[in-house]
Amino acid sequence: MTLFEAFLLGVLQGATEFLPVSSSGHLVMGQALLGIEMPGAGFETALHAATLLSVVIVYRTRIGALISGSFRGDREQLRYAGLLLLASVPAAVAGAGFGGFFESLFDRPWVAGAGLLLSGCVVWTARRALARGPVGRVGARDALAVGLAQAAAIVPGVSRSGTTVVAALWRGVSPAEAAAFSFLMSVVAVGGAAMLKLPEVISASGPVALPTLAAGAAAACATGVLAIRAFRAMLDRRSFHVFAPYLWLAGAAFLWYTSLR
Repeated sequence: MTLFEAFLLGVLQGATEFLPVSSSGHLVMGQALLGIEMPGAGFETALHAATLLSVVIVYRTRIGALISGSFRGDREQLRYAGLLLLASVPAAVAGAGFGGFFESLFDRPWVAGAGLLLSGCVVWTARRALARGPVGRVGARDALAVGLAQAAAIVPGVSRSGTTVVAALWRGVSPAEAAAFSFLMSVVAVGGAAMLKLPEVISASGPVALPTLAAGAAAACATGVLAIRAFRAMLDRRSFHVFAPYLWLAGAAFLWYTSLR
């Protein structure tokens, strides 16, 4: 893998991890269309760690308050931390129980195309969800609903940010809080997944050159920060649903492409 290819995959990961267009689906498409293959688990883990850093950068004040408040025994911060952990349970259970099945889906490119079509339908419903007034703060049922949406997003092509935020919006959570909860939840999910892959990374042969790893990670982190800010701005403007036509077009085009191979 060249530096440019690493940079390109980093930009693709950073942008699509947070915009409601599915990072897994776009990485599958990018590798298929460009003929680029991930050079091992180490590079993939580095990209995910870089996008996790994007969330930490954007929500550093919120994360700092959450950590310090939890250590002080602040009931509200402890409650919120508990909700983030609760929302992470469905994906953890799905990954542990059906990890082999989900991994096999990444070897079937057409699944990513179908997932993008489904994501488009979910994101389109944000128009109606945003028209409803927020009913209150995030509760246990809201967290569980968002967590189930995150579990569904393990399927390539299904957008994690799109499905989780739309699920929160339909539960009556305000747009700003829906985005914050989704992104903060990703710290738990991505961090946990990275820890699970750590043994594989350590034992993997053929380590990626440090400049290549750094190029991909830096691109993913910087692009991720911009993507999160763009995401929140579109939620504020109630224009979140405009991603749906792109998802339908990309999904249909990729399904057509895979049918020709």
